[in-house]
Amino acid sequence: MTPPKTPASAAATPTVDVNILGRVYKVACADGEEHALNEAVVYLDKQMREIRDRGKVTGIDRIAVMAALNIANDLLRERRTPRAIVDGAVDGEAVRRRIQAMQSAIEQTLAGQEKLF
Repeated sequence: MTPPKTPASAAATPTVDVNILGRVYKVACADGEEHALNEAVVYLDKQMREIRDRGKVTGIDRIAVMAALNIANDLLRERRTPRAIVDGAVDGEAVRRRIQAMQSAIEQTLAGQEKLF
């Protein structure tokens, strides 16, 4: 029986050993992307350690899933946040909407405070 063939590009992709939660994983990483990969590894390892140290979730698979859900939630929340500056250009309409939202929140908070006096 012959081993399955792998595409030449997959064989040429260098791998890097990373350590996440005390375990070493081989990860494909393009040349020049090692720093970005290391930042991601450090971030993920920190998230997983925090979940593990809280003691409510056990098992590395479950910890990894919880960390992935937390990170995905953070990413989606960030994507939903309107951006006032895109590629160095200020979006005046986004700034105006953001100021109006803050003003509305301040007014609601102050209205609640007036009832206290």
